[in-house]
Amino acid sequence: MKRINLKTALFFAALLVVVTSANSYAQKTRDKIADQYKWSLTDLFESDEAWRAAVENLTKKLDEVEKFKGTITQSPENLLKVLTFNSELSKEASKIYLYAGMNSDLDMRDMKYNGMKQELQSLFSTFGAKAAFIEPEILETDWKTIESYIKSEPKLEVYRMPLENMFRTKAHSLSEKEERIMALSGTVTSVPQAVFGTFSNAEMPKPEVTLSDGTQLEIGSAEYSRYRASDNRADREIVFDAYWNNYARFQGTYGEILNGNVKADIFNARARHYDSSLEASLYPNNISVDVYHSLVDNVNKNLPAFHRYLKIKKRMMDVDTLKYLDLYAPVVKDVDLNYSYDEGTAIILDALKPMGDEYTNTVKKAIDERWIDVYPTPGKRSGAYSNGAFYDGHPFILLNYNDLYEDVSTLAHELGHTMQSYFSNKTQPYPTADYTTFVAEVASTFNEVLLFNYMMNKVEDDDVKLSLLMNWLDRFKGTLFRQTQFAEFELKIHEEGEKGKPLTGETFSEIYTDIVNRYYGHEEEVCYVNDYINMEWAFIPHFYYNFYVYQYSTSFTASISLAEKVMSGDKQALKNYMDFLSAGGSDYPIQLLKNAGVDMTSNEPFDKAIAAMNKAMDEIEKILDKKEKE
Repeated sequence: MKRINLKTALFFAALLVVVTSANSYAQKTRDKIADQYKWSLTDLFESDEAWRAAVENLTKKLDEVEKFKGTITQSPENLLKVLTFNSELSKEASKIYLYAGMNSDLDMRDMKYNGMKQELQSLFSTFGAKAAFIEPEILETDWKTIESYIKSEPKLEVYRMPLENMFRTKAHSLSEKEERIMALSGTVTSVPQAVFGTFSNAEMPKPEVTLSDGTQLEIGSAEYSRYRASDNRADREIVFDAYWNNYARFQGTYGEILNGNVKADIFNARARHYDSSLEASLYPNNISVDVYHSLVDNVNKNLPAFHRYLKIKKRMMDVDTLKYLDLYAPVVKDVDLNYSYDEGTAIILDALKPMGDEYTNTVKKAIDERWIDVYPTPGKRSGAYSNGAFYDGHPFILLNYNDLYEDVSTLAHELGHTMQSYFSNKTQPYPTADYTTFVAEVASTFNEVLLFNYMMNKVEDDDVKLSLLMNWLDRFKGTLFRQTQFAEFELKIHEEGEKGKPLTGETFSEIYTDIVNRYYGHEEEVCYVNDYINMEWAFIPHFYYNFYVYQYSTSFTASISLAEKVMSGDKQALKNYMDFLSAGGSDYPIQLLKNAGVDMTSNEPFDKAIAAMNKAMDEIEKILDKKEKE
């Protein structure tokens, strides 16, 4: 969850959602699940009544912001007062929003908590309008004056980074009246994401199918994610056809929703005088658009490596034609890679031992003290995420655990986020505890690397090794190539919107088809992509997070480099990484990663990732060749 900065003066708690597939079987209702596997949201507030009291108390404080108007830069003391006021309100508002938001995520059919979120959004937007004078008033002075204030008042030092960044982005800040309008617009520009979430998770009709064994069931996102991994190809055909053609029924609706989101991004970019929506997203974190374009270019240049992976999958599945619907299916038969949640947590604790006692003890605490909501239940938000916005408490993890190895890996991933939130909140003062998404995905994928290497060192059976290796390559597919595929699509639709071209459901499908066919080698007959996959764009929630997905790919490449150093036993590398986890937003993301030991402005991290991918493929082909000779 993102904390509030002085640029927006809003308290919108936009989830740092790391969505992975929500696998599910016959879901239990929440009352049938033991408490140890459910969140303890009373850590936030004892009851809805306690939450309501906190909201009323916060509401009373919000109007006090106007007393600072016209006085902010008169003295170091005045500047400190307004910044402290803003931070304290931000911290409390994040906690309040977190309670409503996570309760809503547990059953998105229940409009009570959704209504509480909407109430807060309206309240915070109104406050944002009232507080719109803060940044323009600070920027009316010069940086030398602000720096002298920081030197004379030591308590201002914790605000140095956000203040420096404010002046760095001064050209994109607006007048008080304009900032007020921008703040008020937040309740409107956030609507597409809210509509998408409600419709796709709660209200979209589910198609009914009959599987090859006669089983009848409705196919929602959770069922789709489970049955797309079925080892029965006929069932996969049935599920894919029903699921995506159901999306096609709502192509126009999803098109309008995503178009609304793109238009909101373009509005914000142009209002703040950026050259593009992409620049508007990256510039505040001091990331060059070249990093984004370089990723897309590098992935496209290395599509042959991705096609090699697809050909290996085809060989292992022994099919005449590899189809898109085969990509999530198991490739090694008779290998049990199912783990209960308790077994999965034990594996993760062992895999993370190279990180030291403090790290693993904190992971155990997260497991034992109900920081994690484990199992899928009716109406629960699909996917998985870690939310670290509870600064004075602890992070929370949402899962939809279904006893697959994939779920073990997802839990390790989310625990990486949780550890970064925990150590940053523990180490950094509130103003610099929050970290950018660009570095967030490093911590999560770092844990995945450790888990994979642990598993590979533990097993001796070739079939299990093959299964693990393919699962690892699936991570390259899902994190490096698939997320860059999404990033390229997101860039293209924004570029088309910025040119004034119409963006309809049909347009989105045409753009998506062109990209997905190129990535999967459809024309070269590497992998056959069914026509109905042109609706997959409508399934992806990250397209509502403003150029979010590319960071999965960049972070994955960074984490491979960093994890290799830590696993080698390099104590300094471990210290550097722990310092990175504890750094929050105390510096710009590119510099934080340089301090940790990886330069994201170079091609080296990407090249190392492709080398690691090829190494895994070499190992697979060696085992396959050996088995064929036996």
